[in-house]
Amino acid sequence: MTMASSATPTLLELSSRLIDTGDTETPPNRISFELSEIADGVVVVEAFSHLVAVRTGDGLVVFDSSSPAHGGRVTESLRTWTTDPINTLVYTHGHIDHVGGSRSLAADQAERGHAPIRVVGQVNLAARLARYRKTNGYNQGINLRQFGGLPASMLRNDERLQRPFVPEDTLDPTVEYGTQLIDEIGGLTFEHNHALGETDDHTWTWIPEHKMITAGDQLTWVFPNCGNPQKVQRYPLEWAECLRRMAAKKPELLVPAHGLPISGETRIGGVLDTVASVLERLVGEVLDAMNTAATLDEILHSIDLNPPELGLPFLKPIYDEPEFVVHNIWRLYGGWWDGDPASLKPASNAAVATEVAGLAGGPDVVADRAAALAAAGNLRLACHLIEFAVGAEPASERNHEIRADIYRQRRIDERSLMAKGVYGAATAESELAYKGEANLKKMRITLAPEE
Repeated sequence: MTMASSATPTLLELSSRLIDTGDTETPPNRISFELSEIADGVVVVEAFSHLVAVRTGDGLVVFDSSSPAHGGRVTESLRTWTTDPINTLVYTHGHIDHVGGSRSLAADQAERGHAPIRVVGQVNLAARLARYRKTNGYNQGINLRQFGGLPASMLRNDERLQRPFVPEDTLDPTVEYGTQLIDEIGGLTFEHNHALGETDDHTWTWIPEHKMITAGDQLTWVFPNCGNPQKVQRYPLEWAECLRRMAAKKPELLVPAHGLPISGETRIGGVLDTVASVLERLVGEVLDAMNTAATLDEILHSIDLNPPELGLPFLKPIYDEPEFVVHNIWRLYGGWWDGDPASLKPASNAAVATEVAGLAGGPDVVADRAAALAAAGNLRLACHLIEFAVGAEPASERNHEIRADIYRQRRIDERSLMAKGVYGAATAESELAYKGEANLKKMRITLAPEE
């Protein structure tokens, strides 16, 4: 049973308008659970992440399964379009918002009496899931901080850290590949290609019969998620190389796992070239500086972290941002030491804070100076000083109140969700110190990231 979606042209028309006009006000990333048929036999269900399905003569090929929370909804939406069995589920990579909804697809498949789903993943994906299971509490904590602004002091005894980060019954890959896998399914060709980028297990797929690429998170309608300060290594230059390999296919339809699908060979090529060029230039500038023996501090405060391309609708730095990517480039090519001799084997933060506060005349003096700097708009320096003040006297409710005010303002002024999450957590940590958890819980909604 099939039925056409009334919104068939809408997503492609919208993406074309945003790209062609430079519209940055209309959100391209939406969570509506709406199904749109964007080509004959190709649908997208908008969620976090999207589910993409392609009809073949031998059942559906589905790309990603969305998150654990969204898996049921995207499955329901898919079944308003067709009840055909799912032949193959392709994981574009192993992030939980891409694999976590697979149990809903599997349950639906079983209820309909269909055969178990064949699951394709790059060979590094299984190792990723194993790592997530080893670092379960850490990953739960990261997400609670990144998306909810919750500080470590509130999380240490939180039962949510014990919940499985990889949900039980998440489907493991049954077919693994290294560099490339050619699948012939129901009259269509699926060329699965490995790429480094946001992850080390990424798959992008070329479907020549549709002149279509499924891109996973290699294009997400925001600045590339290549510098996340709380996650493992990312690969910006290899990411750019992947985008150029995609463009070389001359696709007429490109479907990401977040954001809008894009149509038109010229339009797609222009987007891919622009994103690749921004990453290549950033890597080049960092490596040029590293090759002159510059320290990480010198690099961060000397290269251009606000190129004009950040004003494009598909490169807004509202999730990750160039400054964080610089850290990942340094880590990838240079290691973890930042070039500061004092940081190689440092004293404890508390010891440094106590010494600095003592030299300045006491923690309150340092906190007052931090407040003055913040009022003058120098939030970066204010953050350093308030950390000294609170680190020297952790029980001071007065200084925690100043700290909360500084980080609340810092959060408001930041663009990326990652920065907002960390600064929101710092705000909550100090509010907890002078207000108590009961009052903080009433405020938690103000710390949640914007949709």
